[in-house]
Amino acid sequence: MNRREAVQYISLIVGGTVVGSSAFLAGCTSNPAGVSMTFSDADISLLDEIAETILPTTKTPGAKAAKVGQFMTVMVNDCYEAPDQKIFHEGLVKLNKAADKKYSNSFTKITPQQRQDLLVQLDKDSSDFQKKINAEYAALSDEQKHEMTMKKDFDGKDPWADKRRADPNYYYAMMKQLTLLGYFTSEIGCTQARRYVETPGRFDPCIPYKKGDKAFA
Repeated sequence: MNRREAVQYISLIVGGTVVGSSAFLAGCTSNPAGVSMTFSDADISLLDEIAETILPTTKTPGAKAAKVGQFMTVMVNDCYEAPDQKIFHEGLVKLNKAADKKYSNSFTKITPQQRQDLLVQLDKDSSDFQKKINAEYAALSDEQKHEMTMKKDFDGKDPWADKRRADPNYYYAMMKQLTLLGYFTSEIGCTQARRYVETPGRFDPCIPYKKGDKAFA
């Protein structure tokens, strides 16, 4: 799976634009926003636990084994714009506060079921917000959409980004996107969670699929 295919795959799963995808497809540029926020070891451990809750170990290794937490820090520092970096870092604090408010403890100290329940609720709230934003975009005229596309392509700025960032749980949307992107582009994700053929042979346009079969990497 190449980068473009990975981004398209994740976009389909999360039903929206993958933050930082343009920089990712271009190979990323070191610190494009001119800022860099440091991630501590505790931050990476927290990100690993968040990722593992989203993609836990089952018959195949989960997100923690794929070192998705470390992957997230690289993506945020190298591919995210300054506003998204800020929201992501603040999100680590907000997530712990949400866990403490609901379960009287930090995210890493609550039970696996409590972690799952918390993230499921955050995911639902963020998804509902993004659906409203998508509906607003769909209601725009073709001329307005074209104008926004031109600004994004030629100015390098997404006019719709601030609306997405207004989501109180936008930080979690980014964490989920990076978890999926990091896992399914990792060696574990490609070779164990999905079917991987190192040296493919002939091209078969139609291959029988049985429910439960792994997708090809």
